[in-house]
Amino acid sequence: MVPLYTYVFSKAEYGIVSEFYAYTGFLGTLLMFGFETGFFRFTQVAENKEKVYSTALNFVLIANVVFVVLIATFVSPISSALRYPDHHEYFYWFALILVFDSVASIPFARLRSENRAWQFAVIKFSEIGFTVLLNLFFIVVCKHAFEADASSFFGKLYNPEIGVGYIFISNLIASSLKLLLLTPQLKGVLGGIDVVLLKKMLAYSLPMVVIGFAGIINEMLDRSILKFLLPFDAHKNMEQLGVYGACYKLSILMTLFIQAFRYAAEPFFFSHVKEKNSTKVYADVMKYFVIVCVFIFLLVTLYIDIFKYFIGKDFRAGLSVVPILLMANLFLGVYVNLSIWYKLKDKTLLGSFVSIGGAVLTIILNFVFIPKYGYMASAWATLACYASMAVVSYLLGQKYYPVEYDLKSFFKYFFIALLFYFSFTIMNEHLPAVKLLPSFVLSSVFMLAYILFVWVEDGKKLLQRTTAPASI
Repeated sequence: MVPLYTYVFSKAEYGIVSEFYAYTGFLGTLLMFGFETGFFRFTQVAENKEKVYSTALNFVLIANVVFVVLIATFVSPISSALRYPDHHEYFYWFALILVFDSVASIPFARLRSENRAWQFAVIKFSEIGFTVLLNLFFIVVCKHAFEADASSFFGKLYNPEIGVGYIFISNLIASSLKLLLLTPQLKGVLGGIDVVLLKKMLAYSLPMVVIGFAGIINEMLDRSILKFLLPFDAHKNMEQLGVYGACYKLSILMTLFIQAFRYAAEPFFFSHVKEKNSTKVYADVMKYFVIVCVFIFLLVTLYIDIFKYFIGKDFRAGLSVVPILLMANLFLGVYVNLSIWYKLKDKTLLGSFVSIGGAVLTIILNFVFIPKYGYMASAWATLACYASMAVVSYLLGQKYYPVEYDLKSFFKYFFIALLFYFSFTIMNEHLPAVKLLPSFVLSSVFMLAYILFVWVEDGKKLLQRTTAPASI
């Protein structure tokens, strides 16, 4: 929906959207209490899987109800502290969105653990469909009707004072409809809570909250604090936040791939842990994961003249952050692969220190450099954080759960990504002959060169893996 938002709303208005969704990242992590991963772990070892499910679902539900009560009680001081004293409704809407999404995470985890991918996908796509249609209805149909004739039926449904609030309303309705589709899975609340099991699940899962919260600091802190640290006036700060938030979305292809990988990888890693060749499989997964991530990095950076139309013209001043954020997300994906050691060896507390270290680095870099370098400092801080976390996680993993990752292959593809990107940039800027060609010609040459390189280096092996009976 970013193209719609950035072509309809101003930079400052979109800054509000970026800021509030950053807050939901923090709160969403807290309100799931790490029970998504905890559920996967305990269903592998528990005799009564239904009791694991009902305990997780009921605990998350109760905790989220308490959260809504707290928001309703303290909405005035919270909204004032965040500089939205006249928009209490934002906080009510997001409180409900968070509750619906947090409660839904446990049924979704169950569908994943049972390999019910189609049901999982249908409900997820339904939520996306509801969100898209509602946004189009409010922001396009009703808004245009209001501008043409405010007294018309659809025009009366639009209030210009709500503005970007229609984005939040659309999200709220879609999240509630998603929960409605999950109703058959919500019958698990009837199983109650096993207190003994709950204590064990909390002991395992709460460190995951620390890990997740630290991860959200790494991912979302910049958009949460930019308006407080930038040295301009309040309106200019929100504009800068809007530009950064929109350009951040240009790394969406990498983010989507990593998110899809996360959904599949966690149950996959747990299910293969007892197999003899499990570490070999994990190493292969990492290798081909990096190949795809480098492809996405080059696709977006080489065709940035096309991808830039994904956001409104006023937002394109921040395009220089896109390569940095793409590379940062590549390292995030590597870290996701490497982090299996603490999940499989029940070392979640130790694993939390890796994320905490990354969070501390993110906080320091942002607070020190944002006032001087603006949102560029946030982009570099994100890259420094994820790269350092990947290195530390690799070193610890080799100690507690050794996997022979193909480091030579990783550095080879990492070097190719940088070589092709910088070569393309230099040629595009300094060779007059290149400027006479359509922009996509040189981009396509480099992309084809990368595909050819992959085929020569690993193509035959990859083809053998994907056609084998027991493929990854």
